[in-house]
Amino acid sequence: MGYRPAMADKPKGRGLGTLLVHAGERAVALRARPTVTPIYGTSTYLYPTAKELDQAFADGNQPVYSRHGNPTLDQLEGALSAVEAGKGAVAYGSGMAAIYAAILAAGTPKGESVPAVRRVLVANDLYGATLRLLDEQFRAQGAEVKFTDVCDLDRVQRDLESLRPEVVFFEQISNPCLRVVDVETVVRLAHAVGARVVVDNTFATPILERPLGLGADLVVHSATKFIAGHGDVTAGAVVARTSMVLDVLRHQARLLGAILGPFEASLVARGLKTLELRIQRQCFNAAALASWLSEQPKVARVLYPGLESHPQHLLAKERFGGLFGALVAIELDVTGREQIFRFLDALGLVLPATTLGDIYTLVTAPFISSHRELSSEQRRELGISDSLLRFSVGIEELSDIQNDLAQALEAISDTQT
Repeated sequence: MGYRPAMADKPKGRGLGTLLVHAGERAVALRARPTVTPIYGTSTYLYPTAKELDQAFADGNQPVYSRHGNPTLDQLEGALSAVEAGKGAVAYGSGMAAIYAAILAAGTPKGESVPAVRRVLVANDLYGATLRLLDEQFRAQGAEVKFTDVCDLDRVQRDLESLRPEVVFFEQISNPCLRVVDVETVVRLAHAVGARVVVDNTFATPILERPLGLGADLVVHSATKFIAGHGDVTAGAVVARTSMVLDVLRHQARLLGAILGPFEASLVARGLKTLELRIQRQCFNAAALASWLSEQPKVARVLYPGLESHPQHLLAKERFGGLFGALVAIELDVTGREQIFRFLDALGLVLPATTLGDIYTLVTAPFISSHRELSSEQRRELGISDSLLRFSVGIEELSDIQNDLAQALEAISDTQT
């Protein structure tokens, strides 16, 4: 956010896999450069003279205080910007902090630094905490927040023309029902009414799609999930398409102090290097698992963009380059929460956890976790039944994941015979 070394390691023409491994590294000018950016665990920096310190403050290109910039954090932000093909990135202490910052920056009038979010058009199918953020923060402060079905492009156009929002926000692949959005078309419609577009790309990751290349103004990641990938750090990030919005993000991050620490940044950067390899394996496992689950008698429905039964399958096939994500949602053919709990308790390898994107296969029941604050009527309107489970498929052997699910399905079958 302050110290910006030259990015000599980002030549044109390098592939995404190479950028994931090398972007941002070895940028600090030392005679013997470390292979991996060290963890700069310092809160402030010293200069030989007061004049040099004054100059460091003035030009904004040298480190002076870790709220303004840290070399470890700069490496991560440079790498995230490179892999999302943006102008720059800002990292935060959590995905929720990143979402809040992105909406604020998107709502800031062009050429100004003071946010003025008055009207926001958002997808109605979102992570539960994001729904609460919009209601308890933006709506409570006087913003008009309107929900729409972003997969219904005719409705999106009507809502854009009637609301005239400053900001449009949605998840590229929605949580937890895995709906897929036509980013390019929504961006075109939003820009036609002067709105900036913020895309939460956590589920898709830059491996499946890079929304900035489709015209989105900001991309958000809960880096806790696939980006870091190992379940050992909490972080968020926003990548900007233009320098103007990036400057607003950095300015606001300095004022609010919503920065990521160097130790956490190092963990996220480590995970980013293997993102492509992990996603490829996870997508392979998820696709096979979705097909297998579709054949199980105790599974009433499988939601996965790679299945022909998915309503946006053709869009996902066109946009995602043959991969369909590592998330699979199912509805069990059971009645009552007791059966859901019995299934979850019977699992051994698959871990019931309220997160996703780890190397481990995880499962969560949205009605008791991410969307528990919504009423049962609100959940039903979003397609979230009490029998819906969301799996984040890991990198384990596929047969082991299937065997664990099979015995858990058998456990609920035994109670209904």
